[in-house]
Amino acid sequence: MRIFLKSRPLPALLLCSLSALAACQSAPPPDQMSRTAVETAPADLQLLCADAAAKQAGLDRAKILPTGSRPVEAGGFSVDLDASGRKFACVIDRTGVVRSVQPASA
Repeated sequence: MRIFLKSRPLPALLLCSLSALAACQSAPPPDQMSRTAVETAPADLQLLCADAAAKQAGLDRAKILPTGSRPVEAGGFSVDLDASGRKFACVIDRTGVVRSVQPASA
C-alpha cells in the first residue's frame, strides 16, 4: 500500500536551511564589542574612591558600592558611588590619588 502526500517539502526545507544558516553567525571581533569600547576604572581605583567616600560620609567602607566609572579628560577616572543611598562622585588619577569626592547631583 502506497500513501501519497500532497505536501511540498521544498518551502519547509528552504526555511529550515535558512534557520540553520542564521544560527551559525559568528560573534563580532573583540574590538567591536560594546564592553571593550568603553574604558572603566580598574577595581583598585574604584575601591580607593570608595574608601575616600566612606571617610567623607562617616560610613563603614563595606556600605559603599561603586556603581559605575568612566575616563575623564585629565587622564583619570570619575567613579560613581552609592553610600547607603547617598550618591557620590569621585575623581581619581591613574596613580591612585583621589582628586575629589563630591555629593552627586540627583
